[in-house]
Amino acid sequence: MTELLVASDDAHTLTALDAGSGPNLLVVHPGGGNATTWDGVARRLTDDFRVVSMHRRIYAPGADIALPHSMAVEGRDVVAVARRLDAPVLLVGHSSGAVAALEAALLAPSVFAGLFLYEPPLPTRELIAGEAGRRARAALDAGDPVEAMRIHMRDIVRMPAGVVDEMFADARVREAFGAQAAAQIADDEAIDALGVGIDRFAALGLPATLLEGDLSPAHLRERLADLAATLPDARVVTLPGQGHIAHLTAAGSVADAVRATAERVFGSRA
Repeated sequence: MTELLVASDDAHTLTALDAGSGPNLLVVHPGGGNATTWDGVARRLTDDFRVVSMHRRIYAPGADIALPHSMAVEGRDVVAVARRLDAPVLLVGHSSGAVAALEAALLAPSVFAGLFLYEPPLPTRELIAGEAGRRARAALDAGDPVEAMRIHMRDIVRMPAGVVDEMFADARVREAFGAQAAAQIADDEAIDALGVGIDRFAALGLPATLLEGDLSPAHLRERLADLAATLPDARVVTLPGQGHIAHLTAAGSVADAVRATAERVFGSRA
């Protein structure tokens, strides 16, 4: 594995992890993670594909997060990394990383051969954070990043309150979540700033696979269904017995779904 450095259009240095060889898969990680988040999936693909996992700028260690953060900035970052790769490129995004991937595809559709999107939390009928996002921001600004993340997990992601309480009983979890709070809350706010509605994707003709888990929060599956109905060339793949973190709990199944999409997009080159 090597490190790929790319200059963004605003002269920010973007970092990506580059492994394997073959047709290009560009991975945009979910909120609260980094370029290694999908390693379990990537390792199952690098025998046949070049897997480039980019590190989103707001989640870089010590990142100076300029507020308000913008999904337009993230989209341009994705395009900048994609332009460094040999065509064709299958763009793979997870959660808020999938939102960034969609924004990139709108900016430069000719750069990408197709999309693989795992439960992007798009504001299709309502905002993703809304009032809960304001409470999370208030907690963060008051110096309580752990409470900000508790609000994020319980009221924005909408995990069951009991599950969230059990998670946050672990001091290591609190520490890890607290360290990512500033980026995660900025991420939520950037998605809400897109506004309600996804009609702008109706002309995006790239072939798209939309991945969901049948145990995922209902609002994420609803948002995915709305996107599937909007994109001209989309199909939905459902992972039984999985939720929003199947890249960790069922990495092999996610890798198989990515591979099937790559074969559809790249044809004989995959």
